[in-house]
Amino acid sequence: MSQFINALNDFIWGPPLIILMLGTGLYFTIGSKFFQIRYFNYIMKQTLGKIFKKQDENNAEGVLSPLEAVSTAIGGSVGFGNIAGVATAIAMGGPGATLWMWITAFLGMILKQVEVTLAVYYRKKDENGDPYGGPTYYMERGLGEERNFKYWKVLATVFGFGIFSTFFITASNYTISEVVASTFNINQMVASLLIVICTYLMICKGMKYLGKIFTKLIPIMSISYLVFGLVIIFINYKNIPQSFMLIFKGAFTGTAAVGGFVGATISKVISTGMARSVYSNEAGWGTSPMVHASSQTVHPVEQGLWGSFEVFVDTFIVCTITSLVVIVTGEWSSGVESATLTLNAFSTGLGVFGTYFLTITMLVFGLTTSSGWYVYYEVVLRHLCNKNIKLKNTVLKIFKYFYPLPGLLMTSYILYVGDISIWTFVDITSGIPTFVNVLVLLVLSKQYFVLLKDYKARYLGVGKVDKNTKLFYEDIKGEKNDAYLL
Repeated sequence: MSQFINALNDFIWGPPLIILMLGTGLYFTIGSKFFQIRYFNYIMKQTLGKIFKKQDENNAEGVLSPLEAVSTAIGGSVGFGNIAGVATAIAMGGPGATLWMWITAFLGMILKQVEVTLAVYYRKKDENGDPYGGPTYYMERGLGEERNFKYWKVLATVFGFGIFSTFFITASNYTISEVVASTFNINQMVASLLIVICTYLMICKGMKYLGKIFTKLIPIMSISYLVFGLVIIFINYKNIPQSFMLIFKGAFTGTAAVGGFVGATISKVISTGMARSVYSNEAGWGTSPMVHASSQTVHPVEQGLWGSFEVFVDTFIVCTITSLVVIVTGEWSSGVESATLTLNAFSTGLGVFGTYFLTITMLVFGLTTSSGWYVYYEVVLRHLCNKNIKLKNTVLKIFKYFYPLPGLLMTSYILYVGDISIWTFVDITSGIPTFVNVLVLLVLSKQYFVLLKDYKARYLGVGKVDKNTKLFYEDIKGEKNDAYLL
């Protein structure tokens, strides 16, 4: 069984998906005239520059403010993927995996901008007038309605299956409980149960409540993690040049066995780095667009900028800090992986304080990640139930109470039965929906470029505004949308 699952993972994250992701990322990068580079300062100004400003969104409809949307989306991505996932990538692929995370993230900045833009453009309103969207929505409207592609439901089903497979096969509970149990010397199943209870408390009040929580928690925890990570790197500053040499050399030659590290081939370095980058920043996965589609925004591309910002913060800042901490402390070759590797690195750098700090950080990040994913599942279920309000309310109510339990069951399986790394399961569940979503983005690329051209004309003074351009698909359908009042 383990051989089959490992072979399946190697197939999913083999040449087809790698080529599709790199090729699509290059296509949008070149097609947008390197937007994520040329307008990087503008992206930061429109996102980071507005975080602490009160925004006027009176003409925009949505469940969440832009900051709440990005905080919820970051809450679903910044977490154990940045800490345990990155450490595992280095433990399995060597330091060179870091460079492939960077390359994937560079292309991911434009990929995520595209998927968020299309999710906002093709979104639908529910019976309360609140907008919801995501990959299944732009498959229905972009492929089904616009292009009369009859088999869009097949793609949506495969995508939905991939997303919901993460509901049953989740690494969050196991990873957090492992760290908590190790630090506080308690049984891991007890820690797992406590996390289930905390998750219930987080999701009990729904998406709007989560958005407000994430807006407060994510910035504080992210900044604290970065500060103490930088302290460890500074303490080991003499090892920084050698660490970068290991990163760049290992990315193209693989890494030989050293210490407890068993070695890695170049193909393993690439696939591990890319898989962990996608799992961390979710670019191309199609998850965070489900949150962004519910945001209050006057232009789809405006919200898409937040997608680029997420990837930059998630990978180029948070993941890079984790990578360097693990490498400069020398812990990367110890043979340990997952959250324990990062925990050991923080303990080496900051002593007992580092151990307790990272444990608390993992706990908070893990809960926000798990709660952020709850929002993703809710969006898919809402679309699945469509206009059947009674069924939708029943399904969402049942799902809310059932949601944290698979994590508990997965922890039990890994502890008492499983002989497979939790991250192998994680890679499989992320690879399937990513392949479908990126393929659909390619098909719908024309609409993105139309919206990007309009945005540049309206806000960047590049070209002339075409008054015939509709900013939202529902404007074409004749559905009311006050967000178009610019």
